[in-house]
Amino acid sequence: MTRSVLRDLYAVAAAALLVLTAVLVGRRIQDAHRTLFVHWPPLFAEWDPHVGPGTPAALAVAVAVAGYGPRLARRLPWRALLAAAWGASLAWTWSLALVDGWHRGVADRLTTKNEYLRVVGRFHDIPGTLRDFTHHILAHSPSPWPAHIAGHPPGATLTFVLLDRAGLRGGGWAGAWCITVGTTACAAVLMTVGLLAGRDMARRAAPFLVLAPAAVWVGASADGYFTAVAAWSVALLALAVTGRRGVWRRAVAVFGAGLLFGLTCYLSYGLALFALIGAVVVLLGRVRARVLVSGLPFLLAGLAVFPLLFTLTGFDWWEGYRLLVTRYYQGVGGIRPYGYWVWANLACTVVTVGFATAAGLGRAGAALVRDRAALLPRRMPEGTCEAGDDARLALLVLGALAALLVADLSGMSKAETERIWLPFALWLLPACALLTRPRAWLAVQAALTLLVNHLLLTGW
Repeated sequence: MTRSVLRDLYAVAAAALLVLTAVLVGRRIQDAHRTLFVHWPPLFAEWDPHVGPGTPAALAVAVAVAGYGPRLARRLPWRALLAAAWGASLAWTWSLALVDGWHRGVADRLTTKNEYLRVVGRFHDIPGTLRDFTHHILAHSPSPWPAHIAGHPPGATLTFVLLDRAGLRGGGWAGAWCITVGTTACAAVLMTVGLLAGRDMARRAAPFLVLAPAAVWVGASADGYFTAVAAWSVALLALAVTGRRGVWRRAVAVFGAGLLFGLTCYLSYGLALFALIGAVVVLLGRVRARVLVSGLPFLLAGLAVFPLLFTLTGFDWWEGYRLLVTRYYQGVGGIRPYGYWVWANLACTVVTVGFATAAGLGRAGAALVRDRAALLPRRMPEGTCEAGDDARLALLVLGALAALLVADLSGMSKAETERIWLPFALWLLPACALLTRPRAWLAVQAALTLLVNHLLLTGW
């Protein structure tokens, strides 16, 4: 057994120990004090061994991707790979959601008392509701918003209001929207990795992005939809800062990146931290400083669109965030112990990204230390792979990890981070491209996902 494989196993053992400790300590705290407000700490879930209509499909997808995914990822044409990865991710996520059945797994997810569809009727006058939105955030205000609506800017709820206005009413359509859009994030991350670290790295990462344990929470969660919007903002930024594109193609890409990042910030306050990942993308880009400066007006123009629209209708993002902090501590967020969740959140992340990602992150750290010179800007043909691309991939992955750790230390994400941190967690998965023996690691990922989905009833 090589030294690198031993280090992988040590990383997996440490991750498993973290999860086990979070389970045991969490159970003791919950039994003694009832302050965690989760039934199966550290996850927001209940012990409920079950199978369902999605079980055969989930097993079939797992076997197919683990057995044939790495080979297909190497051989498929690039654009076909992106489409195939999305399709496989869609199949994986739908099958996992349907393990719980249509109603419990999809249609009823976004209709519970704290979810977005419960307040669609209050948006009969959209501009008026947006002007009045902040007046209902605090728990003791008149007709306070349910927890998820109060905890997010109105862009999140407005998405489901617009779906309803378009005739796509009810939890089934809302769940299908979140799964269909959310799974496109797989292609966005692959595209970004291919642009910044070479297509060979992206091909090696593809099966791991498809077979992600995070799919348990993408289907059907609004955070899966948020994940995709944030991921495509990063992908468009990567498109703008790499290769030899014309001025207008680059301008369109950077405008789109700004537009989607602006929308991201109006879907979830915490996703403003994606600016850290964006900064890493710019650092890894292969364009000259003058090109970056020339693209800045287009970035700012795109970034201004959604803030301007929401501000003109009367919603103040900063005021909303200030009131959210107060509301957070008025509820269970003020009771849940920071001393437990500041590290138990990371155990939730291990479950979301899998043990293979823990091993991959260890290799990413080693690659970054070993080949720092590879991070210097370089001009090379788009999509090619050079020595040192593992360090470039590592920086992208560790940038996402840094954003996640900032969110953790803020204390504004205590519990439920297996769902809340999906947008960050997805960017950790490409670290698996650095692993050898991909089929074995994919089998580990699939086994963890299937066990979680069949032994626990996850919720939010």
